[in-house]
Amino acid sequence: MKAFVLDRYASRPALRLADVGMPPLREDEVLVEVYAAGVNQLDAKISHGEFKRILPYRLPLILGHDVAGVVVQVGARVRKFKLGDAVYARLDDLRIGSFAEFVAVKEASLALKPQGLTMEQAASIPLVGLTAWQALVEKAALAPGQQVFIQAGSGGVGSFAIQLAKHLGATVATTASAANADFVKSLGADIVIDYRAQHVEDLLHGYDVVLHSQNGKTLDASLRVLHSGGKLISISGPPDPDFGRAIAASGFVQWVMRMLSAGIRRRAQKRGVGYAFLFMTANGPQLREITALIESGAIRPVVDRVFPFDATNEALAYVDAGHAKGKVVIKRK
Repeated sequence: MKAFVLDRYASRPALRLADVGMPPLREDEVLVEVYAAGVNQLDAKISHGEFKRILPYRLPLILGHDVAGVVVQVGARVRKFKLGDAVYARLDDLRIGSFAEFVAVKEASLALKPQGLTMEQAASIPLVGLTAWQALVEKAALAPGQQVFIQAGSGGVGSFAIQLAKHLGATVATTASAANADFVKSLGADIVIDYRAQHVEDLLHGYDVVLHSQNGKTLDASLRVLHSGGKLISISGPPDPDFGRAIAASGFVQWVMRMLSAGIRRRAQKRGVGYAFLFMTANGPQLREITALIESGAIRPVVDRVFPFDATNEALAYVDAGHAKGKVVIKRK
C-alpha cells in the first residue's frame, strides 16, 4: 500500500511516499480503508522528536492519529463492527498510521461515523474531540454555571472545546486574533480576548477551569485567572508525575517529568489551584458520546482546509505553522 513515511526526526521533516506492507491485523482490531485523515499538531511534534521519550516509536514511522473510512476486514475477536461500516477513530499511541491507504484500529477505539458528516468532517473530530472531552468532562467535571477559559479558541482543540463547554452550560472565555473574534463567538464563546493587544490575567478573575494549550508564559498567566480551588489543565505540558505513573514510564523519565513540572506545581499549590497534564488517549465509548452530540446538532466540525493525499507534506507543514482555523484534513478517497 501507499503511505507517507517519516524516516528521521527533524525540525523540518519531509515525509517520504513509499510502498509499504499492509499493517498486521490483531484479533481485536479492524482493518480500515482510509478515506480521510486528520492532521494534528501532535503529528508535527512527533516528527520533530519532541515525544520520543514518552512515545518510543521505531523509525521509519507512518504518522497520522485521526482516521475516517470503511471497514474492510475484522479480527477474530471483533464483535461490534462488520465489513462495510463507515467508522472513525483516534488511533492508539504506538499503533498510529493513518497517512496511508489502510490502517489497523483497535475495536475499543473505534466508533461508527456520525450520520450527516462527510468523511473529511468525521476525520477532523476524534483527537480534538477526545482531548476536549477528557479535559472538560473527565478531569475538570465542568458543571453548568461554571466559568472556563479556553486558550486559542480558533484552533482545532479550542474550536471543539468551546462548543462542548457551552453544551455543558459553562460561561466561556477564549483568546483569538481580532480577525477571528466573530468566528469563536459563533461557536459559543461569551468573552473573546485579543491576545495581541490584551492580557488575559488583567481581564479574567475567579475562573473555575483553564484549558491551557500554549507556552510557559501563558501558563503562569492562566494561574492568575483561577480562583483558589480552580483547575488548570494543560495539554501542552509540562507533564506531571501522575502522567508518568499512568504511562508506566521508566524511573528516569518519571524523574524528568517531576523536575519539568516542579515549578508550575509549586506555584499552583501556593495559589490553591490544581494542576494536571493531559495527554489524551483513544477511547471508542467516549467517541460515541461525541457522535451523539454531533448528530444532535450540539457540536459541529470545523474544517479549515482539505488537502489531497499526495499533498500530505504540505498539510503537515500548514498545521506546523500554527495558523489553522479549526482542523486540517487529508482526503485520500
